[in-house]
Amino acid sequence: MEPADADAYFGKVLRGSPSGTRLARAQALTTYFLFLELRHKVELHRMTGRVAECPIGEMNRPRGSKDAQLRIPPTGPEVKALFTGWGGEPATCRKFTPTARNYTASKLMSQVGLRVSEACKIDLADIKIKWDLGRFGKLHVRHGKGARGSGPRERMVPLINGADRTLRWFIEDVWGQFDDDHTRPGAPLFPSERKNSDGSSRRIGDDALRNGLAAAAKAHLPGWADTLTPHVLRHFCASELYLEGLDLLGIQEVLGHSWIATTMRYIHVQQTRVEDAWVSGQQRSAKRLEGLMG
Repeated sequence: MEPADADAYFGKVLRGSPSGTRLARAQALTTYFLFLELRHKVELHRMTGRVAECPIGEMNRPRGSKDAQLRIPPTGPEVKALFTGWGGEPATCRKFTPTARNYTASKLMSQVGLRVSEACKIDLADIKIKWDLGRFGKLHVRHGKGARGSGPRERMVPLINGADRTLRWFIEDVWGQFDDDHTRPGAPLFPSERKNSDGSSRRIGDDALRNGLAAAAKAHLPGWADTLTPHVLRHFCASELYLEGLDLLGIQEVLGHSWIATTMRYIHVQQTRVEDAWVSGQQRSAKRLEGLMG
């Protein structure tokens, strides 16, 4: 991709798009090329003879009143502290079932990157624990966010990263205290305390899960009390999966992104990664010099 390609994309393809969309796409491309420069610049030059450079500059960068928001998630130890403290609440709190439900939903967001709207719309029957669907089972997300208003986009999310154990505990030990019919068609995975006219539990709403996470952050991770949201947990999930070795295409599939560049915006590496890579490079150079001098 050359600057002329970016000119055509923003000047023609996205000419009539909202400024927020243009800014978000520009940020996604900028982040992607930054990734290429930091991780693969030397390798790409060796393979192609070309230098990886961002095609978006001051001349063709979309203008707007706001920049695309960058959500930096908490660290792994911070999130662990949140869920460790929160996980102890159901044993002592006054309302066991809603606390356990909110904990499970947020835990699932941090493990497999569910959107809060997706979590609310999952049915109990959408959990597929079968060996032919992978060793951990799958979660059928039927109401995923579609690209460019295309409508719900379905995907099968593997229950990796401990998500299978999280769901098994909730279904076996908690769900039955909301509702007594596991086989009822349309039974929600995360029920509300409110009941339908037939006595079955209603589906939980976005606000209840958001408020549950906000209260837990205030109690167990006060440094993030005003900034930890379900979407930040989604960024955390992407970052942790990447650090654990899952490739970008795998993370894109888990999160349900249409663009790999969008997935890149969700990945945040440790602040010391560049320094650590530089130190490692210096150590390799020193060893090579020792070999030559020896």
